[in-house]
Amino acid sequence: MTIYDELVARGLIAQVTDEEEIKELINNGKATFYIGFDPTADSLHVGHFMALCLMKRLQMAGNKPIALIGGGTAMIGDPSGRSDMRQMMTKETIEHNCECFKKQMSKFIDFSEGKALMVNNADWLLDLNYVDVLREVGAHFSVNRMLSHECYKQRMERGLTFLEFNYMIMQSYDFFELFQKYGCNMQFGGDDQWANMLGGTELIRRKLGKNACAMTITLLLNSEGKKMGKTQSGAVWLDPNKTSPFDFYQYWRNVADADVLKCIRMLTFLPLEQIDEMDSWEGSQLNQAKEILAFELTKLVHGEEEAQKAQDAARALFAGGGNADNMPTTNLTADDFNEEGKIGILDLMLKAELVTSKAEARRGVQQGGVTVNGDKVNDPFTTFTKDDFAADFVLKKGKKNFRKIVLK
Repeated sequence: MTIYDELVARGLIAQVTDEEEIKELINNGKATFYIGFDPTADSLHVGHFMALCLMKRLQMAGNKPIALIGGGTAMIGDPSGRSDMRQMMTKETIEHNCECFKKQMSKFIDFSEGKALMVNNADWLLDLNYVDVLREVGAHFSVNRMLSHECYKQRMERGLTFLEFNYMIMQSYDFFELFQKYGCNMQFGGDDQWANMLGGTELIRRKLGKNACAMTITLLLNSEGKKMGKTQSGAVWLDPNKTSPFDFYQYWRNVADADVLKCIRMLTFLPLEQIDEMDSWEGSQLNQAKEILAFELTKLVHGEEEAQKAQDAARALFAGGGNADNMPTTNLTADDFNEEGKIGILDLMLKAELVTSKAEARRGVQQGGVTVNGDKVNDPFTTFTKDDFAADFVLKKGKKNFRKIVLK
């Protein structure tokens, strides 16, 4: 099976502009391709997973990835799929986020010896002359055609700034610049980026001739993958200081039954033959599949040792065991207790980041979803003293959210 056929079999490819040419480049390791990442936070999240795994697969097949950090376009904001204008960031914040991205991407992509590149579009976008952009780039874009794309139609009804209207032109210019500077002949992106990507392909061909080698591919579920980054309690980050390896493992362990095999196929590096055998799994076997998914992805991001710790802790807890050694920990200090030397259950849940407000914590208690060391807490006014934390103190909300509380 060729690498292109594998991408199709894993459900990763939705649309292409030049399939035969793309096959030729990818299958023979001749593709220099880019995927863009907007540095809107100081950590990547699980919504970036599909793109990172794709870059790793293609690099393993001999192709050259370019990770394009949108330091310039982040100052504009992409209207695609958004109902409001993105908040502006300072240059210093964007630069800090870019540095954080590279450290995390290095776990997936080999940047040594020119095998991959990381570039920032601020390097060329911020120095552009506005009149030159209008003459050299803007002349190749039809406003009527731009407004026909869904990403703009949706925002036109709610309000679209001229700043955001320029996003497609800037992203298209990125591909043109990468093509000329680095020989980038292919771009990948989510299905929500199709219009912007087509703009880049067409810009290259219009300025350099129809025979210019510029290809476009979209990933089947990258826009859905972005939604993977959000849960009820917030984002699921790749940074262990934001989302612990245990919580990361638990996130994937708790995917819906209908999604688990799809995620294994798209995101893990297990052989397709092994995954095909799981297609007939049902019932309790799906829980085994979820463990496989959670372990493989936690290993990919945090290493095998952390993945094993997370799996051992999860199994012990769900089996009713008392091993809390590898569970995410919340540390308490004397300052967390009131003048009487007590801390309430609502404050404790908030401190442990199991809830985002005391009102949410109160509902959890009143609905019978909170336990301490396996015993249900029924009263929202329940308090604990420092002595209660002398031994293992495991706070649980719902069926899947645990915290070990330690008094320092």
